[in-house]
Amino acid sequence: MKPLFTIFTPTYNRGNTLPRLYASIKKQTFGNFEWVIVDDGSTDETPQIVAQWQEEQNSFPIRYFWQPNQHKKVAFNRGVKEAQGKLFVCIDSDDELVPESLEILHRYWLMIPPEDREKFVGVCGLCIDEAGRIVGERFPEHVMDSDSRRIYFCNNVKGEKFGCCRVDVLKKYPFPEDVPDLIPEGLVWFRIAEKYMTRFFNEVVRIYHTEGESLVRPRNHLQSIKRRAPGALLSYQEVVDLAPLYLRYCPGRFLKLAGNYVRFGLHAGFEWRKRFGLRNR
Repeated sequence: MKPLFTIFTPTYNRGNTLPRLYASIKKQTFGNFEWVIVDDGSTDETPQIVAQWQEEQNSFPIRYFWQPNQHKKVAFNRGVKEAQGKLFVCIDSDDELVPESLEILHRYWLMIPPEDREKFVGVCGLCIDEAGRIVGERFPEHVMDSDSRRIYFCNNVKGEKFGCCRVDVLKKYPFPEDVPDLIPEGLVWFRIAEKYMTRFFNEVVRIYHTEGESLVRPRNHLQSIKRRAPGALLSYQEVVDLAPLYLRYCPGRFLKLAGNYVRFGLHAGFEWRKRFGLRNR
């Protein structure tokens, strides 16, 4: 039988934090899942650590894939491709799930009437930090149906959130792999929001850690900004194009986004500006 959930973890040289995540996965109160790990070219002991876990008597399969370093966007697309579950849960290699995480996600997914689920990409809850504090803002209502765009622009909800998405929808919206380095995740979530809703809820499902260097958090921001500029430019361009729909809700935020759009456009270089059709705004 195929699992309901695919827990997916992209990782790169995180052999020191993966055991913490593994421990939290083993504590899950909902057992119908697999764990897919895509290793983005680790040179540490990660392969040996995962191989040892695969030999243990776990109630869930661990499927491990190594690839040359290509960044999180490629690892994410690979994880979606390899997923055997219906619902996709992406958690970074230095974070944790709360013990009831999958159980909570499953409960809120089942709360959506079956005849309406085709309209939804998934469900999304809250994160806490290492000290137990809510990261960012809560959602305006305990349970609400909306989309990522409206939650961000109309409801002004910021900060890390966490949930699950339908695998079949994610396959329709892959991260662009021909753009170098980081692609902000909001690019994909906002594209999905054009067609699909999300059920948001105010329960904690993830423990978010901010320590160290990881696949998505470079150690030196100044050295990486030029490399990240093309992906950031693409993301900001699409966000700025949403101004006619959402400008009246948060004009100050769009002013800041427009500034970042110009800033990353300058860093991206002429070829990328030309490719993305950079226009004067």
